[in-house]
Amino acid sequence: MRTNGTAQQGHSAGAGGGDAQSSTFAYIERDLSAGGNDAYRAARKDGARSFLLWTDPQRGRLLARVVTRSATKRESAVFEVLGGAGESLALITHERAMSNGHGRSRWTVQQADGRTAAGVKGNLFWWYVWWLLFPLWVAIAVGSLVSGSGDIARMPRSIRWKASGEEVLNWTDGGVEFALTTVADGWDPRVTAALAALVKSHEGWLGHPWDDGQ
Repeated sequence: MRTNGTAQQGHSAGAGGGDAQSSTFAYIERDLSAGGNDAYRAARKDGARSFLLWTDPQRGRLLARVVTRSATKRESAVFEVLGGAGESLALITHERAMSNGHGRSRWTVQQADGRTAAGVKGNLFWWYVWWLLFPLWVAIAVGSLVSGSGDIARMPRSIRWKASGEEVLNWTDGGVEFALTTVADGWDPRVTAALAALVKSHEGWLGHPWDDGQ
């Protein structure tokens, strides 16, 4: 799966493999049915997410829905991926960094068929490098505020999901933007598209989450 930027009515997620090309698999939009934008953004601060995956920009057919089953601010959240008919496809758990004994944020996905994989955010070596150079990033950030130009290096963002020690899913820089690649067979594309959208909505304090709009 890969997120392909902005599409009509929201954002798009395409089917991705090991190559650089991908076609759009689903069009994603926030589910604002319960209280509108203000309610969504308020719940979002506690870790909640709610969005829909459509087959086309005109919302012709609902592919899947992501709902929040539980969310605890600064700790963990559990999301459920539902099919178009309301059937459960998977549970996805996001544990924030420095919570539940994990130094890095952790994502676990469990499909309805029992297939389960877990991954942590960022390579440990690059985290060491990022924190070692943190004073430099701060200086660049201050300079950017003063001059109105420049950029600060993002925190490590790659995620490799493993099952029984083998990599099955990979969230990494695809050259233009980050993309979720399915490495092993058996993963429902609706689940991986929902997972990509969830990860993209947790961009961190230096990122631009797709669902944090007005």
